[in-house]
Order: sequence, then C-alpha cells, then structure tokens
Amino acid sequence: MRVVLDIKDNKVDYILELLQKFSFVKVKAMKRPKSELIEEIKQSVEEINLYRAGKIKLKSAEEFLDELQGYFDPRPSLRA
Repeated sequence: MRVVLDIKDNKVDYILELLQKFSFVKVKAMKRPKSELIEEIKQSVEEINLYRAGKIKLKSAEEFLDELQGYFDPRPSLRA
C-alpha cells in the first residue's frame, strides 16, 4: 500500500528518520506532479505582472534560491 503524507518542512527529517526505523516501511522521495509545477509557474507570472504594476514586492534572491532548493531537495534549507 502507498501512502502520501504532507509534512511541514521543519518536521520532514524527523518523520523520515522515524519511518526508516520500521523494517516494513520503504521510504521513497517523490517528484512534484507536473500539473502542480505548471500552476506555480502561472502564479509566478501573475506575481511578476503585479510587481511590474507596483502592487507587490518580490522575494530577495536568497529567498528565491531557498525556495528553488525545495524543488530538488525536500529537506528544509540549512541556511541560517
């Protein structure tokens, strides 16, 4: 049986470590669904349009890179 869990970023390492202790549990990292990525790209384009209209302020480069890191590594960022 497969189970999908949504876990807060700051608890992922703890939960994975706990699950790996059970011999009957196999832990496998999953990629994001393509549809989810497409929706996030649409949202990003909308944010750019709002920024250009002067209605919002965009994230800093460091915040952007931390977010990008999450796409490739589901563990929380190690940056302080």
